[in-house]
Amino acid sequence: MLRVLTLSTLFPDASRPNFGIFVERQTLALAEAGAAVTVVAPVGIPPWPLSLHPRYRALAGLPEHERWKGVEVYRPRFLNLPGTGGRFHARMVARAVAPVLAAIRTAFPFDLIAAEFFYPGGPAAVALGRRFGVPVSITARGSDIHMWGKAPGVAGQVIAAGRAAEGMVAVSEAMRDDMIALGMPGERIRPIVTGIDLDRFAPRDRTAAKAAAGVSGPLVVSLGALIPLKGHDIVIDAVAGLPGVNLWIAGQGPEHARLEAKIARMGLGGRVRLLGGVPADEVAALLAAADVMALASEREGLANAWFEAMASGTPIAIPDVGGARQVLRGHDAAGRLAARTPRGFAEAIAGLLAEPPEAKLVRAAVEPYSWAAHSAHLIQHYSRLIGARGISQAA
Repeated sequence: MLRVLTLSTLFPDASRPNFGIFVERQTLALAEAGAAVTVVAPVGIPPWPLSLHPRYRALAGLPEHERWKGVEVYRPRFLNLPGTGGRFHARMVARAVAPVLAAIRTAFPFDLIAAEFFYPGGPAAVALGRRFGVPVSITARGSDIHMWGKAPGVAGQVIAAGRAAEGMVAVSEAMRDDMIALGMPGERIRPIVTGIDLDRFAPRDRTAAKAAAGVSGPLVVSLGALIPLKGHDIVIDAVAGLPGVNLWIAGQGPEHARLEAKIARMGLGGRVRLLGGVPADEVAALLAAADVMALASEREGLANAWFEAMASGTPIAIPDVGGARQVLRGHDAAGRLAARTPRGFAEAIAGLLAEPPEAKLVRAAVEPYSWAAHSAHLIQHYSRLIGARGISQAA
């Protein structure tokens, strides 16, 4: 049986049930596919007295070991040093995780360490892989390459980890190209598109779904954290110029108050709503009610929101970033690429509302990407790395 040690600073917990939920879903799918998986999800806590801030109090109170949805999860604390730009995070993660892995290894002799975000997990995983004599795979998802891969004091660590890891996963072909451009070896990077729960996200009667949600008229939904990167301003401005069209934005983040003030200032309170954090189980119903899912991200690897919308039969309006072209390749009905401007998004949304595609044609774009298929690709990738390490040791 393949034994995988998943290392990720992005993983849900009781205080943040949607945080890194894509890593949780991948982990559960791997377990369902027959792999044995244990998760180490390090939690960054700053020094006292900053550790007393409400933001960190809930994190400090998390159990250091628990069974999360049937999977063993360890949550060691690492020192988060504010004002350092994150440059010491990888070192601190490796220091905190090493004794945990030593204890885990007595009962769970893991074959491989899989870091599920390039920073700080990647450099930490490489150091830990050397210590415990196992191969390392690092997954690149988006901002870990586009932001951390260019950040002062961190970029060198990201690139060095990519060059040292036995293998890497890119969530899109475009992400692989970006990694190669940074100087990472392309022959070790395997593009594996993120999985999607095709049972949870599926087309429904849109009229009934809208009635249940209490909305009438065209509905545009945007899924994404309330941060500048996601471009919610652009979609709000686009919908402002589309009379009668409603926009519901699902997500939490520091931009909430500013966006709320913008909506009020523009007199859009009757059509544009900030929903806050929407529980994962309710996102599917929200997407099924929408006529369009619009997300104006500045950059993405391959957004889960794209896949969730299309699986629900809802077409997408997105800019030409990351894996956007790959997702829509050969599936024109699934959505439109929009210029990342209010006018560009207004035109894309208006076009999809005027000529709504059949839900089954939209869904067809993502049907090859089930979690079962994703797990099969990952297991093949991990097994190859383990086999190569075994041959090397034998030699």
